[in-house]
Amino acid sequence: MTGLVIVGHGTRSAAGVDQFAALVDRVRRRGDVGDVEGGFIELSRPPLTDAVGALVARGHRALVALPLVLTAAGHGKGDIPAAMAREQERHPGLSYRYGRPLGPHPLLHEALEERIDAALAGADRAGTALAGAVQADTVDRAGTWVALIGRGSTDPDANAEVAKVARLLWEGRGYAGVEPGFVSLASPSVPAVLERLRRLGAQRIVVAPYFLFAGVLPDRIVAQSAEFAAAHPDLDVRVAEVIGDCDALADLVRERYAEALGGDIRMNCDTCAYRVLMPGFADKVGRPQRPHDHPDDPVGHHHHHGHDHGHAHDHGSVAVVGGGPGPDDLITVRGKALLDAADVVVVDRLAPQGLLAGLRPDVLVVDAAKVPRGPSMAQEAINAALVSHARAGRRVVRLKGGDPYVFGRGHEEVQACTAAGVPVTVVPGVSSAIAAPALAGVPVTHRGVAHDVTVVSGHLPPGHPDSLVDWAALARARGTVVLLMAVDTIAKIASVLIEHGRAPETPVLAVQDAGQADQRSVPARLDEIGAVATREDIRPPAVFVLGPVVALSTTGPTV
Repeated sequence: MTGLVIVGHGTRSAAGVDQFAALVDRVRRRGDVGDVEGGFIELSRPPLTDAVGALVARGHRALVALPLVLTAAGHGKGDIPAAMAREQERHPGLSYRYGRPLGPHPLLHEALEERIDAALAGADRAGTALAGAVQADTVDRAGTWVALIGRGSTDPDANAEVAKVARLLWEGRGYAGVEPGFVSLASPSVPAVLERLRRLGAQRIVVAPYFLFAGVLPDRIVAQSAEFAAAHPDLDVRVAEVIGDCDALADLVRERYAEALGGDIRMNCDTCAYRVLMPGFADKVGRPQRPHDHPDDPVGHHHHHGHDHGHAHDHGSVAVVGGGPGPDDLITVRGKALLDAADVVVVDRLAPQGLLAGLRPDVLVVDAAKVPRGPSMAQEAINAALVSHARAGRRVVRLKGGDPYVFGRGHEEVQACTAAGVPVTVVPGVSSAIAAPALAGVPVTHRGVAHDVTVVSGHLPPGHPDSLVDWAALARARGTVVLLMAVDTIAKIASVLIEHGRAPETPVLAVQDAGQADQRSVPARLDEIGAVATREDIRPPAVFVLGPVVALSTTGPTV
C-alpha cells in the first residue's frame, strides 16, 4: 500500500508539536493507511527528510504527501512541493502524489462548532472565561457572535477561504453572526473584528481560532482577546480551543489520502495568485518554488524563520521596477501592481514621486536619492537595504526612474540579491532615452532619416580614463545619438564629435524635465549646444538628442 507522509509547517510551540505527533499516531493506529510518517518543513522535529527517509527505508517508492494546512497558501502551493522535489533528488525513483489542503470541509466546520459550544458552556482554552464573561450552563447560540480568526496570508485566495469558512459556519447553526479576521499579515485584525462586533451590538463573542494546533499565533489570539475584554468589561468574550488532534481531523486526513490515490485533487487555480494576476499581488505570479531549510536537514543554509516578530512566515522578495521617465501614469501596469503590494519601497530621485502618495500608510519608504553634486545614498547601502528588508520577510520594490537596466545600476542590485539568496525580479520601464525625445515631438528613428540610434552615458567626458565610449566611432555614425547624464559634459562631447567628423550644423535638442508640467525643449546646433545649455541654464534631469531626426520635431522649442 502507498505510504503516507503528513507534512506540517512547524512551530516553536512544544504543545503544537505534540498535537501534530498525536494526530500522526492516531492516523497510524486506524490501520487503514498502510504506512504513515509525519515531518515538518521547518522549525520543529522531525524534519520532513527524516519522515520520507523512514518510509523509503521500509521499501516505499511511491508516496502520498499530504500538506497538513487549512488553506492553500504559500506553504501548500510552493514550500512543501519544493521540499518534496528535494526528497526526490535524494531518493532516485521516488514518486509521490500530492494531496490538497484540508479546508474548507464539513468535518472542520463540525470541529469548530464543537469548540465554540465548549466555550459557550463556560470553558475557554485556559479553563475559565475571559474578563467580563458570564459562566453559562447551556449553549446560547442565538445571542452569540463568533469571530473566526485565521492565520492571515499574503495569498488573497487563502484569506478568501477563511471568509468562506466563516459564512459556512454561520449558515444553519443559529449564531447571531460569524465574522472573519486574521492574527497576522491580513486585515481585519483581532481587535478590529471584536470592535466591529461590539459596534454591531454584540454582548457575547466567542473568538474561534481557525488553527489546527497550538502555537505562537493562537497564543497571540488569546492575548489580544483578553486585552480587548479587559478594556470592555460589559462584553462577554470567550476564546475557543484550536481544532487539535481529534477523530474528525484524522478522518479528514484519510479522506484526503484516498483522494490523492484516486487522482481526485480538485484544486482551485482560478484565483491562485501564483498563476493569475491579482490586484496588489503581482509579485507572486510565476514565483519559483523553493524549499525551506530545516535546521536538522543537512542541505541548505540552515537559516531559521522566526514567527515571534509580529507576523507569520513569508519569504520576502525584491522587485527592481522601472518607473518610467517621470510622469506617474507612465509606469507599467505590472510595476504599479508590485508597488501597490509592497511593504518597503526604496526610491530614486528620478522615480515618479507622485506614486508614493498612493502607498498604504504602513509602507516604509527609503530615500535612495543620488543628487548630482549633492547628498547620495551609497550603492552598497542600497544593496544592503534591499537584502535586509527581503530577509525580514518583506516585499520590497526598488523604484527607479526610466528603465533599471539603462544606466540605472539595476543589475548590480539584482546581483546583490542573487548573491544573498533573495528572490528578485526585474520589471522594465520606459527609458527617458526614448521617452524624452518622443515627449518633445522627436522620433529617435524615422524611415529615410535615421535607421539607428545610440544611447550614450555622458557622465564621464571624452578623454576620461574610465570612459568606455568610442567617441571617434560615434562621430562617424550617421544616425541618432541620445545623451543621458550629460548636462556637465555636453560642451566637451560636442567638441570631440565635431573634431572626429560630425557636422557642426547637426541639430541638437535639449529636453529638460520630460513629461512634467515644466518640460523645456531647447534647440541648438552641435557647435553651439554647450554655450546654449549654459545660457539657458539646462539642469538635470535633461536628455540631449542629436541628429537629423531633430528637424522632424512637431512641437517646436519651449524655452
